[in-house]
Amino acid sequence: MKPRVLFVSRERFRLPLDGAQKRKWDAVAGVVDHRVLAAAPAGAPTRDERFRLTAPAWPRPLDGALFYLLLPWRIARELRRFRPDAALVQGVHETVAFLAARRLARARTKVILDVQGDWHEATRLYGSPLRLLLNPVNDALAPVAVRRADAVRTVSTQTTGLVAALGVEPAAIFPSYVDAEAFLQRPLAPLPDRPRAVFVGVLERYKAFDTLVAAWRRAAPLVPGAVLHVVGDGAMRDRAERLRADLPAQTEWSTRLTAEEVAAAMDASWLVCLPSRSEGLPRVALEAACRGRAIVGGNRAGIPDVVQHDVNGLLVDPDRVDELADALVQILSDRAVAERLGRRARQTGEEWGVTPSAYADRVRALVDGVLHR
Repeated sequence: MKPRVLFVSRERFRLPLDGAQKRKWDAVAGVVDHRVLAAAPAGAPTRDERFRLTAPAWPRPLDGALFYLLLPWRIARELRRFRPDAALVQGVHETVAFLAARRLARARTKVILDVQGDWHEATRLYGSPLRLLLNPVNDALAPVAVRRADAVRTVSTQTTGLVAALGVEPAAIFPSYVDAEAFLQRPLAPLPDRPRAVFVGVLERYKAFDTLVAAWRRAAPLVPGAVLHVVGDGAMRDRAERLRADLPAQTEWSTRLTAEEVAAAMDASWLVCLPSRSEGLPRVALEAACRGRAIVGGNRAGIPDVVQHDVNGLLVDPDRVDELADALVQILSDRAVAERLGRRARQTGEEWGVTPSAYADRVRALVDGVLHR
């Protein structure tokens, strides 16, 4: 019989699922009987056969606080109703909520902490500056979650190091799901005639979007035919709006694209820019590699696991506007450089990309290993 698994995260899902998300969760359903506790975008459905989502709270600045405040009771309810054998919980804060819920529900469900990134940055590089006030609480909760979870899964050298520093050995290390079907299986597209760069991610400090905006203002005059396509939304949306207004011929902005549309945006570009200050394992960099595109990445955290400097991309200091601007100009002004880095990036993508079924099998192996301890 398939084990019953509860997945918990702060991720927002749009129901009904389509594209990459549908392929992923259909594959997961083939190996485990699952339920998902997470969030939904404003105005989207919050429930189906397997998903139990919460809509954004009002007023919006309280959305995150209310999500975590109510999470232990939401988890406890699912522990009583769904009776999972195991739970895969993404994030240390969510895992602390799960530990409280497990006691509240008097359940024996085993919890696997899924470490996707550096928990220290949750209150330092994301959202409102007021989150800095939560640094002491954030730093105190992480060791509790790591040490009291029944098992830990990590995704990169950086996340494994964070866990090991607390004296815990991960039960499994494998990357987050990358939709290889959308990014690897379609034929590789040649570089377009016009040089373009694309950024895909939330518009937040941890993605170094502030550095990218300043760097593009410096780089754009040096590559007058080039365009930066920003894909995403977030707290720094005002900077995207001003950049597009100031450089309308060289800046495009899409708040949301499907996986297939992201792949098309990468195909229409010479490089993918990911100058993040913090990444567990850079999914966007892996997607770019699958499409054979050079990657300009921040030399932090898990990005160097994927990006090798002057091999499949360029690594820059995410706090140095001049370094990022120079890297953008170097690739966007030289088609031969973009093609050379892109060819090696494709090899990286073929090494890292996984199919939905391969990802689901890894999840099942992780759960089985924890349940049979």
